[in-house]
Amino acid sequence: MFFKYVSLNMLGMLGISFYILADTFFIAQALGPTGIAALNLSIPAFGIIHGFGLMMGIGGATRYKILLSQDKREQAQKVYSQTILFALAFGVLFLAVGQFGSEAIARFSGADAQTFDATSVYLRTILSFAPFFVLNNTLLSFVRNDGDPSLAMFGMVIGSVLNVVLDYIFIFPLQMGMFGAALATSISPLISLSILAIHYFKPKNNLAFTFQKIEKFLIQDVTYLGASAFVNEISGSVVMFTFNTIIFSLEGNDGLAAYGIIANISFVVLSLFAGLAQGTQPLLSESYGLKNLKQMKQVLALSLGTSLILSTVVYGGTYLLSDQIILAFNSEQNAHIAEMATTGLLVYFVGFFFAGLNTVLTSYFGATNQPNRALFFSMLRGGFIIVPLVLVLSRIYGMTGVWLSFVFAEALVLGLVTWKVNPNKRVKKIK
Repeated sequence: MFFKYVSLNMLGMLGISFYILADTFFIAQALGPTGIAALNLSIPAFGIIHGFGLMMGIGGATRYKILLSQDKREQAQKVYSQTILFALAFGVLFLAVGQFGSEAIARFSGADAQTFDATSVYLRTILSFAPFFVLNNTLLSFVRNDGDPSLAMFGMVIGSVLNVVLDYIFIFPLQMGMFGAALATSISPLISLSILAIHYFKPKNNLAFTFQKIEKFLIQDVTYLGASAFVNEISGSVVMFTFNTIIFSLEGNDGLAAYGIIANISFVVLSLFAGLAQGTQPLLSESYGLKNLKQMKQVLALSLGTSLILSTVVYGGTYLLSDQIILAFNSEQNAHIAEMATTGLLVYFVGFFFAGLNTVLTSYFGATNQPNRALFFSMLRGGFIIVPLVLVLSRIYGMTGVWLSFVFAEALVLGLVTWKVNPNKRVKKIK
């Protein structure tokens, strides 16, 4: 069950990462460093939409799975319906913000005269499709927790592959530039949602939507359980904004282009860790609901082992192929960008040994109904440790200090998380 859920979910997340990389590659070839910098400035706002969908999906689906394992079917259905309604309402709010505030967001994100037009166009397009992004992330979690991880994986992968195809068509043959890249990305959740809809026609489907009045207590419970996922995305956006600001002050748009290469590849790796964590969540929640300590320990041990193997493979591959990776995104073969990116890849990626374990352990807290700890450690991983570190280290070591801040922050958090993980104590307390 572990390898089924985890492999399918990691494959799905890999598909999503693949289209992000393809997006970056096509923009680099068509628009050069300016396009990469604009994309980098847009990612934090996109992270907020993505994070909200994950919060509603993971929070709602965790509570749904716990209730379902305890045979409380009616309450589980209620959680599903209200989560979907609330997610849609906020998706529409994001859409409205995009129509009237995309230029203000672009300025706030740090876009200058060179990057402003491309950044605002990308933001407006992405935000216009926000309801579909939010609903897709929410429904993916529910379908996975309703015993259909294969369909969730197909939804992610097929949507991602078609997005890459559309990316190429819109950017090159149709010459649609940044708008084309954003439009291709925005169509992806529509494709995924159409595939996820198949689940409702399957015999094992337990998801039954009914219109009902949203209950404050239930939504608070769902958002609290999923808050760590939201904080991870938001803090990622905060960190990226901080890195963008500091790197721009140190190295200008060349520095942003170098960071754009590292940020997009690291997004792929972090997506794999997120896929691992999301794949184990239904199994951990079920173990917790059934008070099955043995299964909970097995899932946790397998997750941590998989994370370490994945980190080793990623770092080894990066070390051997760093020149080829950078060349793919450095279309103008700028030597200064290549030098910064090479150092960045080798230093920054050491942090994944700690980040992978932190992702798994933070997810464990949320999946076993410990939202306080999940939220606390997510906030530590976000801005509370890394932002002060990057401000200090960048002054002392320049760009190398920026890359080192990620490594030190994740290592510090891992020490604190390890101190608090104890499945024996968790189950004993519940009993």
